Amino acid sequence: MADRPEILIVDDEHNTREALARYLRGRFSVTTAADGEVAIELLKERNFDLVLTDLRMPNADGMSVLEATRSKADRPLCILLTAYGSIGDAVTAVKQGAFDFVPKPVKLDKLEEVIDAALASRHPAAEKQTSAASAPEGGSDSELVFPAPGSDDPMGRIMEMVATVAPTRSTVLLTGESGTGKEVIARLIHDRSGRTGYFVPVHCAALTSTLLESELFGYEKGAFTGASERRKGRFELADHGTIFLDEIGEIDAATQVKLLRVLESRSFERVGGTETVKVDVRLIAATNRDLRKMVAEKSFREDLFYRLSVVNLELPPLRERRGEIPVLIRRFIAEFAKENQREVDGIEPDALERLVQYDWPGNIRELRNCIECMVVLAKGHELTLADIPENIREAQPAAAAPEKKELPVGTFEATERELIEKALAECNGNRTAAAKLLGISRRTLHRRLAEKQN
Repeated sequence: MADRPEILIVDDEHNTREALARYLRGRFSVTTAADGEVAIELLKERNFDLVLTDLRMPNADGMSVLEATRSKADRPLCILLTAYGSIGDAVTAVKQGAFDFVPKPVKLDKLEEVIDAALASRHPAAEKQTSAASAPEGGSDSELVFPAPGSDDPMGRIMEMVATVAPTRSTVLLTGESGTGKEVIARLIHDRSGRTGYFVPVHCAALTSTLLESELFGYEKGAFTGASERRKGRFELADHGTIFLDEIGEIDAATQVKLLRVLESRSFERVGGTETVKVDVRLIAATNRDLRKMVAEKSFREDLFYRLSVVNLELPPLRERRGEIPVLIRRFIAEFAKENQREVDGIEPDALERLVQYDWPGNIRELRNCIECMVVLAKGHELTLADIPENIREAQPAAAAPEKKELPVGTFEATERELIEKALAECNGNRTAAAKLLGISRRTLHRRLAEKQN
């Protein structure tokens, strides 16, 4: 690879193509192509380190450009861009050899991180040349696949909700199993909110009730033994920004009362103080516990629960998002190969298939740890079935879906109509809520309703 890596940018949208070229020319040698056919001709004539191509283009599309890269002896890396992204497209591209898949509109610093990871995967010992800031402690965008909002897959529906709720001031409650990426989604909401303050995470389960109160609200000098000076709490530090309370179900009753007051009045007193402190803070909370059940058991305040769950986003477990697994695996291989100076740049198909079949009870966190272990212990340039930890390699594959039986003509349509009517009734006619209840996108629900009226 040259001192300045050679990148080919392929996009039929002139403004997008030139904007990407201007941004990347500071670090890379950039060539542009106005469509896939021009790009394929350039690939025949020249060598590139990486190809950045739009997916949907007239004549020759991004998949054709990807195929052209595979025919070269000195094969360039390939990253696909698309405004029509879906998990299905991502999996197809990755299985055919793309390094990664980035949705439009492109977040430039995120794109630069993906490019760096791609180049590092080919030269893991090379120094990372990046001007992008490192990911904040505790979460990384590399831990999730971000499909286009509204696409008919679990994370597509989540992204649609994120896009809707991010610019508002509404409190958000993120629920789902441990390791599903709740903090990453919280950071994404903050990043897209337009708020000028910091994103301040607090992991409630890691602190005792006394420590948690002083961490959240701060304390005055002399408030307790060792309080030698005034200290601001996390709510003050998050003024004009976002505070993220992880594992909210672990806070004690006294702190629940104080938290409720902050949500109602946007004000509080520091521990040991009488001065009222006012803040402009957006609150995002997360839990893997059933707060409704805790409310019924009187271990969580009902009024606080309703304050927290103005908008509730439930992140599905990784076993319900299997299409993300190949993309995540490639990202983690590149990350840990670079970090550990290992010359590992891929995974054999049978090993990939076994990892996709595994149910991942620990979700993305477990997958990440597994790939790190495999990269560190790998004996070759590609991860193999033998590199998979035994407990995962020997686990029973996920059960196949039961064989579908034929229904009498008209039964499906009648059942579907009944389900839609029940969902709308239960949600008081709110189509967005009904679509979520049915597990489909709002767009799909509107289409189904229109079909039934015709």
